[in-house]
This record gives sequence, C-alpha cells and structure tokens, in this order.
Amino acid sequence: MKIYTKAGDKGKTSLIGGARVLKSNLRVEAYGTIDELNSYIGLIRDQQISPELREKLINIQRKLFTAESLVAHDPKAKQPVLPQLKEDDVKFLEKEIDVMNESLSELSNFILPGGHTIVSYCHIARTITRRAERALIRLSETEPVNELVMKYLNRLSDYLFVLARKFSKDLEVEETPWKENP
Repeated sequence: MKIYTKAGDKGKTSLIGGARVLKSNLRVEAYGTIDELNSYIGLIRDQQISPELREKLINIQRKLFTAESLVAHDPKAKQPVLPQLKEDDVKFLEKEIDVMNESLSELSNFILPGGHTIVSYCHIARTITRRAERALIRLSETEPVNELVMKYLNRLSDYLFVLARKFSKDLEVEETPWKENP
C-alpha cells in the first residue's frame, strides 16, 4: 500500500463513505484533533510507567481510533460496518478515575500544570481532549455527531487530569496551587 496518493494535494480529503471535503472541514478538524490526542496518549505510554497502565493507555488509544472512524464517517453515506464505542468504555474510564482518586488528596484550589514531564504530557493531552470536544460541538451544530464519542472524550479529559495528579503523587512532585496574587 502506498502511503501517498496525491489525492489531497489540492486541500481535499475523503470521508468514510467517499465524500470529498476540504481539509478545513469541521468533521476533518474534529477527527484530526482526536488523532493528535491519540499521539499524545502514545507519548504518555512511552514514559517509565507500569505495564498495567501502559495496557490501559493502549486500550484508550484503540477507543480513540474507533472514535476517529465514527467522526470520519460521512453521515449522508450508507452506514458501513465500523467499530463502535460502548457505554462500558465510558464506565471503564469512570472506574479508573474512581480508583486513582481514592489515593489522592482532595482539591481545594486549581492546580497549575507541570512539575514533571509526564505530568505535563497528561495535561497537554487533557487540553487536546477538550479541544476535540469543542470541535465536535461545533460540528454537531450542523451535522449529526455520535453522542457516545462526545461523552467518551468528556470523561477522558477527567481521566487525564486525575492521571496527572496520580503521577504527581507517585513521583512525589508537589502540585502547585493556582493563586491569583501569591
């Protein structure tokens, strides 16, 4: 399979279903942002982390590819057989958040991102998740969007925030509270 097709040289790409759209299309922007997020999740799993957490992140990456395919599908085209997100995928994130939260101190302030590279990677991934959500919301104003994708991304941003806090705790990095005038 050739990687380059030259079909996109004039600024268009194909959605699943065959429609050609500009690469600036909201649908392309949304699934492209999810793809960017997936790459940052890969960067997190490339760090010195437990094999168990690495497997969980691979699972999340697989779900993000599923989300990308669902967003990349042209809603006007015949529905192809695509993998689907399930409510259990959202529940998995919720369970993981709850487990991590059990060992974390209660938040009384906003915290500033940073303190360690892996913590910062989690915060970057969290903000990309929020950007992907915003792109999907803009898209949903004019076209159908899979609601489970939006729900999954919303929960994933929470997961990444808590994961950043967990890494701060595990690495004994002090969280820096936000204060307007220190």
